[in-house]
Amino acid sequence: MNNRRLKHAAAASLLLCGMSFVATGTAWAAAAAAPALPAGVVKGPSVEGITEYRLPNGLKVLLFPDASKPTVTVNVTYLVGSRHENYGETGMAHLLEHMLFKGSPKNKAIPKEFADRGMEFNGTTSNDRTNYYEVFQASPENLKWALEMEADRMVHSFVARKDLDSEMTVVRNEYEAGENSPFGVLLKRMQSIAYDWHSYGRSTIGNRSDIENVKIENLQAFYKTYYQPDNAVLLVAGKFDPAQTLSWITSSFGKIPKPKRVLPPFWTVEPTQDGERSFTVRRKGDVQIVALGYKIPSSLQADSDAISFMSQILGDEPTGRLHKQLVESGKAAQVFSFGMTGFAPGLQIIGAVVKSGEPLEPVRQALTEAVESFAKTPPTEEEMERTRRNFSNYIEKSLNDPQRVGVTLSEEVALGDWRLLFAGRDKLPNITSQQVAEVAARYLKRDNRVVGEFIPEDNPQRVDIPAAPPVAEVMKDFKGKDSVLTSEVFDPSQDNINARTEIKKIGGLKVALLPKKNRGETVAVNLALHWGDEKNLVNTSIAGAFANEMLSRGTSKYTREQLADAFSKLKITGSPYNFETTGPNLDAALRLVAHVLKEASFPQAEFEQLRQQWIVGLEYSRGEPQVLANEAIEQHFNHFPKGDIRNALTTAEKLEAVKALKLEDVIAYHRNFYGANHGELAIVGDFDKAAISKTIAESFDGWNSKASYAPVLNTNVDKAPLHVSLNAPDKENGSYTARQSLDLSVNDPEYPLLDLANYMFGGGALKSRMMDRIRQKDGLSYGGGSGVHAGDEDRAGAFGMGAIAAPQNLKKLEVAIREELDRALKDGFTQAELDGAKSGLLQQRLQNRAKDNVVASGWTRNLYLGRTYTWSKDYETKLKAATLTQVNAAFRKYIDPNKLSVAVAGDEAKAKAAAAAAPKQP
Repeated sequence: MNNRRLKHAAAASLLLCGMSFVATGTAWAAAAAAPALPAGVVKGPSVEGITEYRLPNGLKVLLFPDASKPTVTVNVTYLVGSRHENYGETGMAHLLEHMLFKGSPKNKAIPKEFADRGMEFNGTTSNDRTNYYEVFQASPENLKWALEMEADRMVHSFVARKDLDSEMTVVRNEYEAGENSPFGVLLKRMQSIAYDWHSYGRSTIGNRSDIENVKIENLQAFYKTYYQPDNAVLLVAGKFDPAQTLSWITSSFGKIPKPKRVLPPFWTVEPTQDGERSFTVRRKGDVQIVALGYKIPSSLQADSDAISFMSQILGDEPTGRLHKQLVESGKAAQVFSFGMTGFAPGLQIIGAVVKSGEPLEPVRQALTEAVESFAKTPPTEEEMERTRRNFSNYIEKSLNDPQRVGVTLSEEVALGDWRLLFAGRDKLPNITSQQVAEVAARYLKRDNRVVGEFIPEDNPQRVDIPAAPPVAEVMKDFKGKDSVLTSEVFDPSQDNINARTEIKKIGGLKVALLPKKNRGETVAVNLALHWGDEKNLVNTSIAGAFANEMLSRGTSKYTREQLADAFSKLKITGSPYNFETTGPNLDAALRLVAHVLKEASFPQAEFEQLRQQWIVGLEYSRGEPQVLANEAIEQHFNHFPKGDIRNALTTAEKLEAVKALKLEDVIAYHRNFYGANHGELAIVGDFDKAAISKTIAESFDGWNSKASYAPVLNTNVDKAPLHVSLNAPDKENGSYTARQSLDLSVNDPEYPLLDLANYMFGGGALKSRMMDRIRQKDGLSYGGGSGVHAGDEDRAGAFGMGAIAAPQNLKKLEVAIREELDRALKDGFTQAELDGAKSGLLQQRLQNRAKDNVVASGWTRNLYLGRTYTWSKDYETKLKAATLTQVNAAFRKYIDPNKLSVAVAGDEAKAKAAAAAAPKQP
């Protein structure tokens, strides 16, 4: 069983099933059931709706048809990652991932093609694999193009010197962004200290000098070796015709010859660690972290299952042991536990975040004792059941969403067999407390620890990591299950959403109910509550934010731990205002959410924990370049008096307010403001309208806010343009932010025109005028973009731009952005750009309407504004009707570079040093 995604999710939170379906038409159903096999194609195993095929050239194909949503995911996983890089070539797998977006002879502008089709897309690289995926509106044209594009760039990508020159700087900028993160830097050092020889000791991003000096010939050789059909797995998931799709795959991928080369063998085995190790990172920052690392077996080893349980039981918040021992006692602000493992033996990372200035050694001692004594107190049945439930819920949600499972399976593909996901799920009930205790005793040992000091020892406590068994042995007793889940084919058009939705008033709530048959009986709920007005909300912003965060930390009936368990048992994911569950659990889920909103208990200890976490987070962020630049812009445009709910607080003001905040202030805010006499509620998914209407009435009717309510509208005031440069010492990355106020409403005829113009200038992900310049051409930035905001009820609109870059490149970045803005205003956009923007925006909007949570949140906003999805339909009609002349005229009318306020933040010393070292111009 492989739970790497669960472990990595735990790390991310620190910082910052098969299927059957209801289809229209017997032809589709017959094709989905048994697609005809093209010549030479061999059918492999089939598990829960996913079927494997093998092409003569070695390509493995997984088809996962599901007609319930009008989207398709195409995912290609290559069995190559940073593990396969040679000395001096670190970061090559990740760099090559970037290069594959640079095009091929038949697809010279891949990001533009994605944007024109409104496709969601990305590529990711890990130790063992690289994957590329795109999610798009289901249509034969889109799917056929995606398959042909992926087949083309598999073996015909340019991987050219000129593209490497620009992209190397972009990747280096991504590297520099990671160097700003204390946790990211600590994790990279942990890897390098923990391993003597194995390439898992190198971070995927690579070494800076390798990134800067990699030779194009080496990169091309790497590409030709590993990017071949016999080293790849193609997955297609969503609404498509399996027979037709298999035919397209055969004609596109099948014509690639089977390679004659033999993949290089990987023979490095990490030696047994012979004593504890330690390291210290000293950098400017505002947060302390202590982390322990222990060598653990491959994800293919049987012990991996129990280790995953151990990690969850130790590091979960708020139910984990470390949270109880370190956070609740006040020793640490936060804890974490996750595994970095895969095809080869990896690392278990366990640690704690400590407020700056507080002693670290007692936390290190307490953390080490808690971890290495785990085996002495085996997990309770409650801990085991909670962990089984959490893992099972995660896997169930992944398998209920073909779009999600398509990318999820890349992890199992990297281990050698996609069916490992199902095999791992089926093993969950059989993991015992004794097994978990045994693996803790086996691996959580002093001489297998990375954080201690080296001490000579006559009798070292060594740990031998067993070799991974062949994947065939792991899978020999596995038998897949047949799918039992069903869903309907839902038309996400605005007319159908309107027709299928019942609108009613229940108490003070405007309610939208849209029942539909979903795979896994899933339901999305969105609740918007309104209270207070401009006067009674004065000086309440921090107390209100704390009241909201304290809701999940205990009620009159539940402790924080019990509440987390109650949410898990009802399969609730999300917040009380925006969550997903299942139809059978919806009644109880709504009643539980209402209870949480009404009867939060605000425990003093939990309040203090939250306060310390806020303080640590604010202290950490105050030196970040993006925070500095954004704060400067916010303060420049801030024209509301102190205490006004619309007043933008500085980080220093937030810190002062949090430190002065009292629990009584939070309780008073909840008592005076919370209520459901003004609000909207939308439910989309698998449920019974009549029963749930009764539940809503019983849960929310009569619960009223004591405070008077009136919408608090925003306003703009004229401000002279600002240009400020801010110093962010010891930061490898810098930030650029710009903003111009606009007198603009969403109902203005120019707003759709500006929406299109912005998409072309900087809103279209990788493909836009702005990104073409600062990333594709100049190679200055890893990420950036622009946005247009218009008011729903007011006219406080804005146009903004932002990007990151190395400190020494910030001036070049600013000049490049200004030149592109001036060019767009002077020369205008082209008809081809406008056609692509229309196609991209419209397809994105349709894909969003295929997501139940998006439809639910759209309904709450529509109900608040007194409209239906007809407004959305009319808006799209305006997008379609927009002419090039109108779009260019609107952009010139509203956007004025001379009115832009700009803030730039970066390490001034680094910028000056780079300028001094640069060659002098003759």
